[in-house]
Amino acid sequence: MATSQYDQFLNEATADDGNDSTLGRDCLYGLYTSWCFLQQRAPRPEGAFWAAMRKKHVDPGHNGLRMKGPAAADYILASYPGLV
Repeated sequence: MATSQYDQFLNEATADDGNDSTLGRDCLYGLYTSWCFLQQRAPRPEGAFWAAMRKKHVDPGHNGLRMKGPAAADYILASYPGLV
């Protein structure tokens, strides 16, 4: 079975710490859009993204995820332009 865009995103841009850390709603979708930009893919609308995350049991309030990889760096630099 082919890996979905969302599976690839979760695999490449997030890590499950297995603790109380969480990526909130805005942060997780922002990370997804950064990942899409780096992959040269068009991000899907936010509603479609959250519907897919629900199917994967990813809750924006309590998911144990942290950012990783190039998408994390892109997201942080885009969110805080004063860092550059």
